Amino acid sequence: MMKPLFPFVAVIGLLSLAACDANSNQVQEIDTRAPDPMAAQLANAAPVELPPAMTANVTFRCKDNSLIYVDFFQGDKQVTLRTDKAGTPTLLKAPEAGKPYTGEGGFELSGTPKSVTVTLPGKEAQTCKA
Repeated sequence: MMKPLFPFVAVIGLLSLAACDANSNQVQEIDTRAPDPMAAQLANAAPVELPPAMTANVTFRCKDNSLIYVDFFQGDKQVTLRTDKAGTPTLLKAPEAGKPYTGEGGFELSGTPKSVTVTLPGKEAQTCKA
């Protein structure tokens, strides 16, 4: 009794495959993600410039026996200066490499990671060595 059932099931399976469109070579891609609403804006956005990498982190002792903490950055156009080790850094920038770094409030610094000349707000310029 089981034998006549097998060919019948096989014929039904072949008929169901015959219903497929054998001539269609197109592949349909199904994507369940929503389209990005900012895709056009991001595609037209200006390139992003990464911040420069730090090249040196130096503690200097100045002529008046005080300490300053300076972080030098790649490109020689930017440093951060702290007058206290745990203090807030002040960003100083130079218009081009080799020029003195300046910042708001009267900060000015020039030199290398071995020796600098610094002017702090309300103070005279002094030399500092690493």
